Amino acid sequence: MSDFARYSRQIVLREVGVNGQQLLRDSSALVVGVGGLGSAAALYLAGAGLGRLSLSDRDRVEVSNLQRQIIYRGADLGRTKLDAAADALRALNPETALELLPGPLAGAALAAAVQGADIVLDCSDNFPTRVALNAACVAARKPLVSGAAIRFEGQLALFDTARGGACYACLYPDTGEPQETCEEAGVLGPTVGVVGSLQALLAIKHLLGLGQDAGRLQVWDALRMSWRSLNIPRDPNCPVCGSPSVNRDD
Repeated sequence: MSDFARYSRQIVLREVGVNGQQLLRDSSALVVGVGGLGSAAALYLAGAGLGRLSLSDRDRVEVSNLQRQIIYRGADLGRTKLDAAADALRALNPETALELLPGPLAGAALAAAVQGADIVLDCSDNFPTRVALNAACVAARKPLVSGAAIRFEGQLALFDTARGGACYACLYPDTGEPQETCEEAGVLGPTVGVVGSLQALLAIKHLLGLGQDAGRLQVWDALRMSWRSLNIPRDPNCPVCGSPSVNRDD
């Protein structure tokens, strides 16, 4: 492998090795939202040598983003997040191919983007996007790494309905109630960075076939530096994944 030096620190891990590194090079991920969560996740996925990253976002870089969205710099103000993020990722690792998908993704475009990825990371900041992305992942039988952070709180989960697990809607049914936003409630920058980094970690582990992370909600209290892990049961009446034909392998 010609780029052994770049990835040597993870290749020497018994659980990765040369074969695992090649597997990462042959893999792809869709990152929806390149804000606080997506900034950290995309940087670590590119750094790890993922073969292709598809990025979706619709916003431009604003000064309030710089407190927590570490992929951007002051010189990026006013640029589209996709263009600015792509420059940063290419500078970090030109070997990772990038696909830029201006948001918001919906309908056939969303379905195609999900279908084309080996794993999907929900780094969005609004509930409608999370709901739509979850439904697309269930339909395409793709694993979904969901992350969220607000104030000093973080949440993280891997959903894999192709193996009979719960989906995002099993945990958070769509009640139609408005959700809090970071703009309203605030968030400490490193909180989103930690959760975004862990989304990348879960994605890399899943691609390498390491661990049994699906079906658990990880809840982090950054003030107390404490974690709780909760099992997520599949809801047989879930309107998204409740059909047996969706959740069972043939």
